[in-house]
Amino acid sequence: MTTNVAASRVGELFAQHAATLYRYCARRVGQQRAEDLVAEVFVVALRRQRELSGLAVDPLAWLYGIATNVVRRHRRDEIRAYRILARTGVDPLGDATGVVEGHEDSSAERADASRTMRRLAGCLAALPARQREVLLLFAVAELSYAQIASALDIPIGTVQSALHRARQRMRDALAEGDHR
Repeated sequence: MTTNVAASRVGELFAQHAATLYRYCARRVGQQRAEDLVAEVFVVALRRQRELSGLAVDPLAWLYGIATNVVRRHRRDEIRAYRILARTGVDPLGDATGVVEGHEDSSAERADASRTMRRLAGCLAALPARQREVLLLFAVAELSYAQIASALDIPIGTVQSALHRARQRMRDALAEGDHR
């Protein structure tokens, strides 16, 4: 594949998938950094353009794999943010609940939502990296098991077991908080 053709293909992928990757990155690292990370994803894709010609997987899954690696470089900041959220209830990455301000009817509901969010964030921060990546690709990016396996270059069975373990830890964390 010539450089111009490959660059054109990366440009097409950008037009098709940048918004989707932006949403994924924004959820992982916050809106302020997401745009930069998406740009970095496509810079890496352009550098790795030779892979496009022989790509046997879904190009979106390939891009998610690159995005996951780019986000991985920012892991310390992400984990630090989850720990701050768990400790203080203040999300340093922005609104993690997706709830429009003032949506809840009472301060008691807001307090309950804040406690739940803090427990979830603490649990996310405590998850092993593989489990957190698989869970977020499944829940936030809404990728299939096969797409996650392709994005992370791991077997589907590993995806399934990591997702099962991550879900169980999240359930346990929520149940533990309910018994306090």
